[in-house]
Amino acid sequence: MPANKNAVTRYYILDKLLANRYRNYSVADLCELVNEELKERKLKASIRTIQYDINYIENSGPFLAEIERYQVDAVSKNNPNLTVKKDCLRYADPSFSIFKKELTDDEKYLLREAFSLLGQFDGLPHLEGLEQLRSSLNIKDARKIISFTKNPLENSTLLGELFTAISQQQVIELYFHTFADADNVKQVILHPYLLKEYNRRWYLIAAATDTSKLLIFSLDRIDKVVPLPAYKYVPYDGDINERFEDIIGVTLYDDRPLQTILFWVSDVSKDFVKTKPLHESQRHYKGEKEETLRQQYPMLEGGYFFSIECVENYELIRELTSFGKDLIVLSPDDIRSRVIQRVNEMYQAYNNKKD
Repeated sequence: MPANKNAVTRYYILDKLLANRYRNYSVADLCELVNEELKERKLKASIRTIQYDINYIENSGPFLAEIERYQVDAVSKNNPNLTVKKDCLRYADPSFSIFKKELTDDEKYLLREAFSLLGQFDGLPHLEGLEQLRSSLNIKDARKIISFTKNPLENSTLLGELFTAISQQQVIELYFHTFADADNVKQVILHPYLLKEYNRRWYLIAAATDTSKLLIFSLDRIDKVVPLPAYKYVPYDGDINERFEDIIGVTLYDDRPLQTILFWVSDVSKDFVKTKPLHESQRHYKGEKEETLRQQYPMLEGGYFFSIECVENYELIRELTSFGKDLIVLSPDDIRSRVIQRVNEMYQAYNNKKD
């Protein structure tokens, strides 16, 4: 049976799916996923075609792939409260590929460099198969030439577990606690979307399965992650990173407006703020606009005038007050008032310590 171009495309997609150890695919699942990728090429495959393709991959001369059949418990599509047996299939050897080829010397070199960088993140080296690949490429612990500031987690594999769940689109059951009630472990079923680092702390952004509400969890308050392969994963609609473009930090609000925040920075800190912006939208005012601002605020000598466009949250106010007297918020009034309130609360707290 000679393979035409369309068949080779299906083989390529099936090859990736059959090697996946993080999902349990039935023939119907494979057909659905193959058609999702074929949609861009305006092609479609029937379930019978996919069955023929699997048989060809398994029994043909060029391939002779060893495919194992097994069953798992799955949630019934007709009744979410009912668990049924699901017939699944996959490569017996997850490293097998019908398109496998030897790496070039350049590819091996690039992989070694990538591993030396990834190895500096706690948790990532614990991903399944990573150490085996590291060994096969003869990668040893190299001296660090890039240093990252990290907040070490008690559960060092957690970052890797969540990375795997997101990359493999797995629903997870998350066990977590709060700082206020550390002994009360709670649990929630989630669709994980993103791992985000801010201020030396990692956060998981995920949607709850029951409400679809976007939730944020600090990794140092997560106790355990349990993959739930029987649940159908629902991807985020759009680019999840866009939700964080208009804020500093990770605290999200859906009902707060985007504001242009004008501030002045003294000569002591102006170059620091200029070269390390508070936000990607930061703008440094020069020329005619700067002259107008200096006439408007004659009491502010030297320094630079900047603006950022952000939605107000806790991290924004904390960042603006972190420079002390070297950063003064000029507008809008509500942001300026919140900064003044925070400064006054700090002043009051220090005065109370004297009593």
